Order: sequence, then structure tokens, then C-alpha cells
Amino acid sequence: MSKMNEKSISDAPIGSSINEDDARDPTSSEALTLPSHVAGSGTLDRLAENARDYAKASTAENTNKAYAADWKHFARWCRLKGAEPLPPSPEMIGLYLTDLAAPTNGSPALSVSTLDRRLSGLAWNYAQRGFALDRKDRHIATVLAGIKRKHARPPVQKEAILPEDILAMVATLPYDLRGLRDRAILLLGYAGGLRRSEIISLDVGKDDTHDSGGWIEILGDGAVLTLNAKAGWREVEIGRGSSNQTCPVHALEQWLHFAKIDFGPVFVRTSRDGKKALEKRLNDKHVARLIKSTVLKSGIRAELPEKDRLALFSGHSLRAGLTSSAEVDERYVQKQLGHASAEMTRRYQRRRDRFRVNLTKAAGL
Repeated sequence: MSKMNEKSISDAPIGSSINEDDARDPTSSEALTLPSHVAGSGTLDRLAENARDYAKASTAENTNKAYAADWKHFARWCRLKGAEPLPPSPEMIGLYLTDLAAPTNGSPALSVSTLDRRLSGLAWNYAQRGFALDRKDRHIATVLAGIKRKHARPPVQKEAILPEDILAMVATLPYDLRGLRDRAILLLGYAGGLRRSEIISLDVGKDDTHDSGGWIEILGDGAVLTLNAKAGWREVEIGRGSSNQTCPVHALEQWLHFAKIDFGPVFVRTSRDGKKALEKRLNDKHVARLIKSTVLKSGIRAELPEKDRLALFSGHSLRAGLTSSAEVDERYVQKQLGHASAEMTRRYQRRRDRFRVNLTKAAGL
């Protein structure tokens, strides 16, 4: 095998000219096609196109992007090793996981959680191409079990944004149009325990746009968000705050009023001078950038270097903040976040009343 083939995938430039025919998005064309024995017609072609759209919508857009990137990475790795990605080879996938967990060329090793995600991406991509990947095959399962035993570490959690933090963050924002929008994003995301994608996918009304992830209804006591979440449709109730300065519903009303938005996406881009709301929906990356920039401006964790401060906070910090700060029955927080289990909700708690129930004493010790 040539030296080129022995090199790790991380040595290959992103713009490599390696043949990547097998790395195409399977939902775009070849995954759903008319049977060869069926004569094409305008009606059938339209149905096939609609079926492809539904298949693509079966997973979230960010998940589709991640799975596509996983397949491209694996396909490129196979080419460099002189192998083919199709049909699935458990032996090759075991070697692939090994190379990612313990690269020999100085590249950083991937975490166990990232390896699990990569494997899920490969399984999904194989399924779209009509193949089944047996994750329990010994060449995959035993290698992954060994990697977990040797390299597993506790998950690195993003820091929670606490009540005093979110107030300091929104205080850094101006009261121009862009500031009104960003204030509504932070307060609504915090009070609703929303994901980045859930925030930016909101529409004013039901069925306003084809890419809507939900809509809002503003009532006297608060706002109700109807969201198309991972586990299905759910409603999130956001009550009014104790003052207009901290109220997420008031912030939302101010943004919609001054931006003159009564239809379509709730959170859109603004003109370069920040004085006019445009029609294009914001990208969810804006939420992450907004959190990081306001964390820096507000001086949160100022004792740390800027790089470390930025690494501590992300979009998940809003959900973790609500979970860690809301002093109510855990069931209400679980419902707000849309979690199927209380255990998942507890993963977002960064501070909790530990030892409130002392089983040692209860057992008579």
C-alpha cells in the first residue's frame, strides 16, 4: 500500500479531488426512484419528487448535514486506504473507529460520544442506500467497547447561564432594531428552555412558511409556542415576567411591533445599518454567536481567558440555565424542555439541591 494510502484521513485537504461519488446525499436523487419496470409519467415523477422531500424531512436539517459530513469523511478515508465504502464492511468500520480514536499522525483523537455519532451517521447513510449495518457485529461492537473502556471520559457540559447572567447579557444590547431582536431571542430562549433551532424556526402564524418549525400565540398572561420537536408536536408556555425589562413576552412584542412583522419568520435578518427587518430567516448559528458575544461583553467569568470563556457557553447554556435555576417541581421543567424522561432533564442541571433526600439516614445509618 502506498504512503498516501497509509496516511490518516485528517491529512487529506477538505478540497481534495478524491472521487466521492459514494458520498453524495442519498436523499437528493438516488435514494428514492421509480422502479425500473414502471414507465415514468408526470404524475409519478412528481410523486417521486415529493417522496424525496418527505424522506429528507424525516430528520432535522442539522442532522442531515452532520450525517452527510460523516459519510463524506468515511468515504474519503476509505479511498485513502485503498478500500471502497460500499458495500458495508464491519472490519473496515472497526479500523476506521480505531483510526479516529487513536490517530497515529498527531491529529486529535475524537471523543467516544463523537464516535457514537459518526457510527449512527454511517448506519443511517447505509440504510438510505439499501444496506443494513450491523452495529453488533464483533468487528464493530468489540472495538467500540474497548475504545469506551480505555478512553471514555465524563461528558463535557456547557456552563449554565444563570438569572443574573442573562440579565447582564441583555443589558449589553442596544435598543435599536437589532438589539430588540437579540434581546427577544435571549429572553425567549432562556424562559422557554428552547434549542437554537427551535428559536429561529418559529413563525408568527401556523403554516406561514414551508420551513416553519412552529408558531406563536401571544395571550394576556404570556405566549404559547407550538413546536415541531424531535418527539412530535408540543406546546411551550412562556409566562410574562415581573417587569418589562426582563419579560420575554414583552421583548417579543417589542421586536414584532417595531420590525413590522405580522407574517412569516419571527426572527429575521436586519439591514446592514440595523434599521430595517429583512425577510430572510436567521440561521441558528446566530444564536450561538449572540450568546458568546454577550457573555464577553457582560463580563461573565471574567477571571478566565477569553478563549476559555467562549468555550464554556453555547446554545445549550440557555436550556441548562432554565433547568438549573427554576425552583419548581422537576416535572414542569421536564415538560418545558420536552424531555421524555426526568433523567434527561437532570443532565441539564448544573446546580441542584444534592442530598436533600438522604438515603443513608433513611436506611438507619
